[in-house]
Amino acid sequence: MRIFSLLILIISLGFASGCGVYSFTGASISPDVKTISIGTFYNNAPLGPSNMSVLFTENIKDYFQQNTSLDLVDNNGDLQIEGYISNYTITPVAATVGAQGQADFSALSRITITISASYTNVNDPTFDFDRSFSFFKDFDNSANLAAQEEAFVEEIFDQIVLDIFNASVANW
Repeated sequence: MRIFSLLILIISLGFASGCGVYSFTGASISPDVKTISIGTFYNNAPLGPSNMSVLFTENIKDYFQQNTSLDLVDNNGDLQIEGYISNYTITPVAATVGAQGQADFSALSRITITISASYTNVNDPTFDFDRSFSFFKDFDNSANLAAQEEAFVEEIFDQIVLDIFNASVANW
């Protein structure tokens, strides 16, 4: 029984080592890629909280540091990500019916944020891209937006960071 367990362990380790560029986060990074540089994502959107630039930039840096073994450098990384917050909108989504049967006001609204990002892989330019990523959060208009806006923005940013991660190093 011990020999069988040892044999299973050896086979498992062999399979795991055969997948040298795969990680459990889904990242597929070449072994010769060691560093990443992430520029500040400036806020070019006409609306939105004033701290969005700092929030997004720190979120994306944290995500890559937690989910890859890449060293974060200020400039000229093997992988380079930069961009800007291009849009922040609040739009009505669903109307409620008033006393005379007409639409009175919006019961539901949507915050949509768009990030324009460019990704450069110095070692393999076939993976480079320059594109927009967008996500939204619907909220009830009876809620106080000012009190919940930061949480909504962070939730949207989490999804956009994941989308950029998947598009860049997970190659999805």
